[in-house]
Amino acid sequence: MSLLAMLDGGAGATPCSAAGCAAPAAHALHWRNPRIHADDRVKTWAACDAHRGSLAERLRSRGFPVVETAFGETVERVA
Repeated sequence: MSLLAMLDGGAGATPCSAAGCAAPAAHALHWRNPRIHADDRVKTWAACDAHRGSLAERLRSRGFPVVETAFGETVERVA
């Protein structure tokens, strides 16, 4: 089972990762903290259309590399 399937328990739409948002995810934000994670360590946040930009900006403002994809797509690395 994929990480994205585990996030929603395998059934139904996965909600956005923004606090208090229950909108279904349309985008995936793949990221890592380069100070503590190896290049192949990828973490993923789910994002709805309304929160895609603010969630990505939050990660980038902390110096984390981010790769944005459609929800359900995966990436092997985040450079």
